[in-house]
Amino acid sequence: MAQAVRHGHGRSLFSLLNTDGKAHPVENAFAAVTILLGAIAAISAIWPAAHHLSSWTGLVGIGTGLWGQFISATTAERFVLIIGLGASAVGFYLGVAHGGLYG
Repeated sequence: MAQAVRHGHGRSLFSLLNTDGKAHPVENAFAAVTILLGAIAAISAIWPAAHHLSSWTGLVGIGTGLWGQFISATTAERFVLIIGLGASAVGFYLGVAHGGLYG
């Protein structure tokens, strides 16, 4: 059986998000920033003294994740954005519980 062969794909980490074969640099950047901010927010929420860091990075991560969902083009991008949004929300909520944005 003849199979379609794709040459040149799979060279980048972001090519995993471009499942439709087109480049989406803005959407991929939003996904990467959201997952990074979510990781920072969730990890820094472990320490109550870091509530400023976790609450602000969580809030910004929620914003970038929601905007990324609005402009996303592929399901893989949406999957990464939802993981980042969840981590950002956890970090934000725990940061607010530990002292808040200005506390």
